[in-house]
Amino acid sequence: MSGGGTRRVRAGRRTVEVHRPDKVLFPGGGGAKEYTKADLVDFYRAVAPFMLPHLRGRPLMLERHPDGIDGPTFMQKNTPDHYPEWITRVELAKEGGTVCHAVCDDTATLLYLADQASITLHRWLSRSDRIDHPDRLVFDLDPSGDDFEAVREAARLLGELLDELELPSALMTTGSRGLHVIVPLNGRHDFDEVRAFARDVADTLAEAHPDRLTTAARKKERGERLYLDIQRNAYAQTAVAPYTVRPRPGAPVATPITWAQLDDPELGARRWTIADAVEQARTNPWSGLLSRGRALGPARRRLIPLRD
Repeated sequence: MSGGGTRRVRAGRRTVEVHRPDKVLFPGGGGAKEYTKADLVDFYRAVAPFMLPHLRGRPLMLERHPDGIDGPTFMQKNTPDHYPEWITRVELAKEGGTVCHAVCDDTATLLYLADQASITLHRWLSRSDRIDHPDRLVFDLDPSGDDFEAVREAARLLGELLDELELPSALMTTGSRGLHVIVPLNGRHDFDEVRAFARDVADTLAEAHPDRLTTAARKKERGERLYLDIQRNAYAQTAVAPYTVRPRPGAPVATPITWAQLDDPELGARRWTIADAVEQARTNPWSGLLSRGRALGPARRRLIPLRD
């Protein structure tokens, strides 16, 4: 129900108040559809069963747009004191102090964060109970422009290399320009080990295709080549969560896909939006793949001859 500029939404045992539900967060125009805060809340409520397994236990950085995507943006790590006491928090070390991160363990928290105009949720690659040991490795395929064919080709090459290393991998559109390739880990390696391995894999691929791929961190050194970004594999770094909305016209969603969908000519980084991403989620594109966390030792040994 609604009234007085507030809508009350039931989420499990809790009721979340959505303030100014008619506020436009995604203006229409230029072929893009208009979406309000109520639309954002409704999407996160519908996608919660598919999204929460990727959020539970993980510290978050919130990308907030209180005045919509055309207004000011700010990245929030610390959890304000006024947030409800039932929202899980975790205090983690940072240089010179600590940060109290929010953790999204249930639908009510997800809806509360949406009410705060937290359009995009960025999650850690580790869980708070083993914060120094990531259980995800992420390669971010970042094109120099908006050329998705270059992203598609890089994903194929990376997927083939990971297959050769006998590592399972999952694909996700970012809702922005590229794709993420995610490798499930068993959580026994620290961030330094994971990052070093990711760097070796990216370097191996870039050296085999120097005209198309690069690991150069500086944009001016990349030219037109696609950047194999492994920077997210570090303590306190984050990656966009599966099924999170991105602050772009039309409300695109970071969406898990199957490797077979990579060949779909209609595929693009912004293929799904809050209008249809739940349909894709229901197909269970990753189908238990991320529960098969691997150790990196065997893969590292298989990589050695490929780097010689």
